[in-house]
Amino acid sequence: MDRRELLNVEGLTLTVARTGLDVVRTIGFSVAPGEIVGIVGESGSGKTLAARAVMGLEPPAIRRSAGSIRFEGREVTTMAPGELRQLRGARVGMVFQEPMTSLNPSMLVGRQLDEGLALHTKLAAGERRARALDMLARVGIKDPEGALSSYPHQFSGGMRQRIMLASAMLLQPALLIADEPTTALDAVVQRDVLELMVELTRAHGTAVLMISHDLAMVARYTDRIIVMCKGEVVEEGTTQDLLRQPRHAYTQKLLAAMPRRLLTREVPPAPAPAVEVRDLVVDYAGRQGFMRRQAGKRALHGIDLAIRPREVVALVGGSGSGKTTLGRAIAGLVRPSGGEIRFAGRPVVAGGEGWRDYRLNCQMVFQDPYSSLDPRMTIGALVREPLRLMPGMSGRDKAERVVEVLREVGLSEDYADRYPHELSGGQRQRVAIARAVVRRPSFVIADEPVSALDVTVRAQILDLFAELQHKHGFSCLFISHDLGVVEQVADRVVVMQDGRIVEEGTRDAIFDRPQHAYTRELLSAIPMLESTPGGGVRLRWRLDETSEETAGETGRDTSAAAVALR
Repeated sequence: MDRRELLNVEGLTLTVARTGLDVVRTIGFSVAPGEIVGIVGESGSGKTLAARAVMGLEPPAIRRSAGSIRFEGREVTTMAPGELRQLRGARVGMVFQEPMTSLNPSMLVGRQLDEGLALHTKLAAGERRARALDMLARVGIKDPEGALSSYPHQFSGGMRQRIMLASAMLLQPALLIADEPTTALDAVVQRDVLELMVELTRAHGTAVLMISHDLAMVARYTDRIIVMCKGEVVEEGTTQDLLRQPRHAYTQKLLAAMPRRLLTREVPPAPAPAVEVRDLVVDYAGRQGFMRRQAGKRALHGIDLAIRPREVVALVGGSGSGKTTLGRAIAGLVRPSGGEIRFAGRPVVAGGEGWRDYRLNCQMVFQDPYSSLDPRMTIGALVREPLRLMPGMSGRDKAERVVEVLREVGLSEDYADRYPHELSGGQRQRVAIARAVVRRPSFVIADEPVSALDVTVRAQILDLFAELQHKHGFSCLFISHDLGVVEQVADRVVVMQDGRIVEEGTRDAIFDRPQHAYTRELLSAIPMLESTPGGGVRLRWRLDETSEETAGETGRDTSAAAVALR
């Protein structure tokens, strides 16, 4: 082993024990001390399995059938269970994709942070507490003392990810594995968490193995990139060289699937908005505590919004800005505290005249189709369900409509007899879209419909959504924190902050000439990749005239070592 290598993987093959199918085949890579290496690829490419194998955390159904994993000169594959327990956490830390499922919901945050320190150090209880408080402060938790006595569910997604990072970094590991660490976070929180992670790892000399499908993020924060496809490493190189001149067709395919701004669409004028809200207010009641009720919260402060027929309006903003609350209130899933909703020029009230017609014409695509699709129903039954109240349709007509809409979303009629767990994430999202459009509604609300999808599947879903919207002419409220996706799909953009609309305008006006400080902060938070004439891409920051390009073009370092906290 090269003395400069912290981790060396050679010829690793992982096999499904029951079937003998190789899901990772003879891959090899290395990580040097202090280096940040990105692993990219589509869902199912083997990224996470390969990374988990470094810690001996393969699922029970997966076995290592060949290969070597050496960490700090020691063979991981032959370690005894006790040795692996000493390795995990102390020398190799991990930040999982969804902190809510990796943090114990029944344990206080303080106890969870103390667990690793008690197991791997000889510090006294007071010293462990002091170290935990210091780390929570470093990761940006405003009230570290209060956080220790709180539960994970009492924090936002961004705060939970910071706590997960604090837990991993408390023991100052030599290697940090970050598995999709910012998938469900908004643009500003993504930037803050990633730059915090880079700052902490640089301070301790920690190497990072970053797994992600966000190519712009990987381009910004890594020194090298490993590209995986169907369980194999197909390309590897320095971040600058690989982006500037990708050699493998699969790498080129990934880069080509990045969202891009399309030509401006002409939305025909209409006498009245398809859907309109006036002075909409939503209040959430405070929780009942042991002695007294906590204060309530106003989630929406008098929102005015109009969506024209055939128009796609994107709703953007940070976590907690009220985006999803507004979408759910318009869909009738949250009862407003004040204001009114108007459909086709007429006010509609829950349970009143016109409400049934509005609800049948207003459909929703949820963020996570796996939790919104009934696992006990077949795909055919799920897609057919919205047709139950469709007047004038016979059973045969409904069956034909189901087959028709499945084909429209790119699924054959054979899928009608399958269940949601038998489909991939992209296929489940296609089913969710099919359910939304099967009634031919005039208005669709799409709440983060592609946030959990990899780059190529995301591109397919966005193309499908645009095709269906053009074919059927429905209006759409598209809720997303992914500004690249918004730039591709939106006709108009509405920016929300703290339950208020702070700016709205055409897509080009918002992205090219933002007026509000918060809009500028959102747009400048996440880097973007621009195509170059040679078939590669270059990195740049939005709204920055002196944006970073590839180091060969500007002479500037785009690696993580060059990151300055903004």
